Amino acid sequence: MSATTGTGASAPAVQERAGRAAAPSATGPATTYDTTPPAGLDATPPASYDDLVGRVLAGRLGPDPRTLRIAVAFTTSQVVRHDGRRGGYRNEVLSLRLDRAVGSCAVEPGALSEDAVDDCAGADVARLLEHPLTPVRVAALDAYLMHVTPHTPENGALPRTLPAGSSLEKSRARAKAVVELLDVRPGQSVLVVGVVNSLLEALRSRSVPYIPCDLKGGRTEWGEPIVTAAIAELDACDAVLASGMTLGNGSFEPLREHALRSGKQLVMFAQTGSAVLPRFLGAGVSAVCAEPYPFFWLDGGPGVIHRYGHGSGHPSDHRSGHRDGSTEAAL
Repeated sequence: MSATTGTGASAPAVQERAGRAAAPSATGPATTYDTTPPAGLDATPPASYDDLVGRVLAGRLGPDPRTLRIAVAFTTSQVVRHDGRRGGYRNEVLSLRLDRAVGSCAVEPGALSEDAVDDCAGADVARLLEHPLTPVRVAALDAYLMHVTPHTPENGALPRTLPAGSSLEKSRARAKAVVELLDVRPGQSVLVVGVVNSLLEALRSRSVPYIPCDLKGGRTEWGEPIVTAAIAELDACDAVLASGMTLGNGSFEPLREHALRSGKQLVMFAQTGSAVLPRFLGAGVSAVCAEPYPFFWLDGGPGVIHRYGHGSGHPSDHRSGHRDGSTEAAL
């Protein structure tokens, strides 16, 4: 699955203002945000992605983003061809360093110019939240939220160690941790948005029917056709398992809204926006497997991912809105 970007490499300077500001949404055209400073921090789930961005710009979730600057901007590219797998794939990720935190967003390989990356280094977070490129805006939001609410048990995360091993071994270990967050009964199907063969393999091992969906189309490792329009498949599934890359291509909000309307479970696995998606627990998102930079495919040693919501073993399970049932038994 690939993130899509807009055009342009440089964002206009952010003007000082105390009222309202217009900024491009991660999922659509320019949006008006209320930036009136609040009396205190806001812990309620956001009404939408744009609402979350507005709260950050208003300083409702932590320090004024105009006072925080990105020290390092970089991209990470990989080409993968696992032994025993028929195909391969390429990934590219934009990452922004804010103090100890790193925020990330996947991009279409080769789509992000060097000028765009240069434009991020030294920029304040507020300016990058209004950048014309969607991946920059998402990575900036992720970096800010990682900075103010890192993945710790105090913030609702339960760490899960990934053992050392080959890239395929670590991919399978991550897939197992992700699939454990699903709560589906026998015969219920899962729409998988963002095809990862290890995730499909984990579902197959549990006899869970799935509908593979990815913007790139094609076929899975097992020859199954991959659909390209997730929204068109929502009525045909009982639960949704989606990549954080949906933040970068505009499909997250429709998935979240469908989950809210239908009561279906929406589980997110996220390298893109790993600190963003836990904010939507109880607001359409049922559970999140968050994987901040550095990702499992960068190192052969042990690693860690962070799980929120159903099946994570944390009290946040009870606010995630999932259906009752035993994950292990169901899968």
